[in-house]
Amino acid sequence: MNFIKYLLVGFVFGVVLTKAEAVSWYRIYEMFQFDSFHMYGIIMTAIVTGVIGIQIIKRFNIKDIKGSPIQILDKERGTFRYWIGGLFFGLGWALVGSCPGPIYILIGAGFMSLGFVLFGALFGTFIYGYFKDKLPH
Repeated sequence: MNFIKYLLVGFVFGVVLTKAEAVSWYRIYEMFQFDSFHMYGIIMTAIVTGVIGIQIIKRFNIKDIKGSPIQILDKERGTFRYWIGGLFFGLGWALVGSCPGPIYILIGAGFMSLGFVLFGALFGTFIYGYFKDKLPH
C-alpha cells in the first residue's frame, strides 16, 4: 500500500514537468543551442532547492519517515570519472532529447516511440552493471 504515495508523487511530478515544458524536446533543443534560458532556469532552481534542502537536513538533524537519522556522506572531489559520466549523460540527453525521468512522462503522455529510448536506457544500465567491476573507479 506504500507504493500509492510514491505513485501519487510521481504523477504530480510528471504533471509539473509537463506543464513547465521541461519534457519538451523543443525546450531541450533550445537549451543545447543556447537559444533560451528556460531549461537553465529550471535546472538552477532545482540545484538551489536541493542545496537549501540538504543544508536544512544537516543543520536541524531531520530524520527520515521511519525516525532514523538521514546520513549524507561527503562525495569525493571532482574526478575524471564524474566528467566522463557527465559527458555520456549529456550526449545521451542531447541525442535523444530527454533525460531519464521524462522518458516515463513522455510515454505516459502517449509518445510511444520513447519506448525505444527507454529500452536503450535500461540496456545501457545493464551493460554498465555487467562491466562495472572491470571499469576504473
